[in-house]
Amino acid sequence: MSGSGDAFRLDDRVVVITGASSGLGAAVAVAAAQAGADVVLGARRLEMLESTAAAVDEAGRKALVVPVDITLVEECQRLVQQASDVFGRVDGLVNNAGLATAVPASQEAPDAFRAVVDLNLMGAYWMAQAAAAAMTAGGSIVNVSSIIGLTSAELPQAAYAASKAGLLGLTRDLAAQWSGRRSIRVNALAPGFFASEMTDLCRPGYLESLAARTPLGRIGRPEEIASVVVFLLSDAASFMTGATVVVDGGLTIACGVTGRPAQPPGVV
Repeated sequence: MSGSGDAFRLDDRVVVITGASSGLGAAVAVAAAQAGADVVLGARRLEMLESTAAAVDEAGRKALVVPVDITLVEECQRLVQQASDVFGRVDGLVNNAGLATAVPASQEAPDAFRAVVDLNLMGAYWMAQAAAAAMTAGGSIVNVSSIIGLTSAELPQAAYAASKAGLLGLTRDLAAQWSGRRSIRVNALAPGFFASEMTDLCRPGYLESLAARTPLGRIGRPEEIASVVVFLLSDAASFMTGATVVVDGGLTIACGVTGRPAQPPGVV
């Protein structure tokens, strides 16, 4: 590292981002580009990927759009291979693709449960395997989990909770295997509640009630999670691996998701 300011940059690195068609993934793509990285955008929806690519272009960096289904091992390998073919390297991976359901456990169909775990957990694993094989000079993997992997919510989300908790265990194990021997750091994020397609599952008034319990008094903005992802990808986090970083406005430490409401900001 040439200086503390440069440590937070991603100049000329190549970062693969899944779930990059909207929401947090799109915000991460723009933030990585603003930090100097070229980005490889993977998701199922081509038209929305093109919109993210346009935002990356406005930030002055290159974007490669690759429609992909990460539940298929060969698709994950193809995504990483295209990144290597176009840019010549892969330095970072952000496992952001995710699926959520809100179904009572007594009613959830086996195929619905499997679909969530297949994408959120197994897809992240296949992507990590493919990316690590291309990170010949080391790199950084960021797995986007959730505070629902650490605590529970007022929504019936057994599949989502199980997949996100599993992702935290996967993060620790891959960090133990790859950090020293292959110089690949692996960390996880546990975001709280941010405005996104997933939060559209919430019943009316749910997000407002969570905001009232949160010490910061609101839900998060996508750029607030994106900046933490960029940090974990950068040399500024060079001594971090196997960690889970909670970004939730203080919700879990204040009262948990289902606990008693916290005092509003400014009230002692």
